Amino acid sequence: MPPTEKRLPVTLLTGFLGVGKTTLLNTILSTKAGPKIAVVVNEFGEAGLDHDLIEAVDEDVVLMQSGCLCCSIRGDLSRTLQSLMFRRKTWRVKFDRIVIETTGLADPGPILQTFLADHYLASKFRIDGVVTVVDAAMGPDTLDRQFEAVSQVAMADLLVLSKTDLVPDAASQAFEARLKTLNTTAKILRTQNGGVPTEALWGLSGMHRQGKTEPVMDWLMPNTPPTPDDPLSNLSGFVSAPPPAAHSHLHDARIGSASIVLERPISADAFDLWLDTLIKLRGPDILRVKGIVHVEGVVTPFVFHGVQHLFDPPVPLHDWPAGNQQSRIVVIARDMTRPELARSLDMLRAWQTNETAASLEKEIQP
Repeated sequence: MPPTEKRLPVTLLTGFLGVGKTTLLNTILSTKAGPKIAVVVNEFGEAGLDHDLIEAVDEDVVLMQSGCLCCSIRGDLSRTLQSLMFRRKTWRVKFDRIVIETTGLADPGPILQTFLADHYLASKFRIDGVVTVVDAAMGPDTLDRQFEAVSQVAMADLLVLSKTDLVPDAASQAFEARLKTLNTTAKILRTQNGGVPTEALWGLSGMHRQGKTEPVMDWLMPNTPPTPDDPLSNLSGFVSAPPPAAHSHLHDARIGSASIVLERPISADAFDLWLDTLIKLRGPDILRVKGIVHVEGVVTPFVFHGVQHLFDPPVPLHDWPAGNQQSRIVVIARDMTRPELARSLDMLRAWQTNETAASLEKEIQP
């Protein structure tokens, strides 16, 4: 039996300045149904919370009429969350999950790394997903000007497309197509005035100790599948992003992603060498790497996830269909072209066709 998950789920809410994070925060905090939520913000003044929802104030914690609460970061994130957990343990506040709102210019990567590297955070919390709010009206221009916004899109598990009522539907669809080239696996959810069913924000990551196959596959599957009537579709086993739009976007070109599907188990040595070499040579540029891996000699596959050089503990999938030995790996990187990523991933296929592993370091160039 898989171990019971006792760590609290954490959702990272990000998005560039003015995209509508505050509106979404107010929606989350005003929802009376569902789990009790602790929202961690940088400062209350920046959050712009709806004060009609505030019930009481206790030092650095704002309680809401819904029973949720909002906490301002004091010092570093680890100390803030330890303080929140102490309040929860002593029954001063009650919450079932945490939402952390980043600043508009924040890169989600260092925050994700903190949850992997900090012993206390790793033992008490798990990242449940990265939600990035993107402005349908100003988003295209923001992505052209600010690479931070591009990184926020590339790191997301869910993209919430706001202000869709302000632009023609054709423009929204064109922007969605661009977002799919930047992040091939993130789901896209349209919203107007923050009207998002909050349950859609939860359970996005496949890294859960009681891992189930369906949500993990949903986490890994591309949001733009190959065209079914294309006889050459996925001939190589790669499921890559759709081709870039005709208009060139300088910042977009800095994000590359590729995925591979292997039908037979992978040698443990081959997988470790591939991953170790990729991280050693290009670690700072690896935004996220995730997948389901079937290792030779092991009946149960495992789910893995990493940010740069730091990785979650692998999670076994105990309900994986019998007889299916497929592995699926996704890499999202900065300043690496898709051909570079494809070549590195294809080294795994080379081992399955008895080709030498020695060519790996020659193929992945820093």
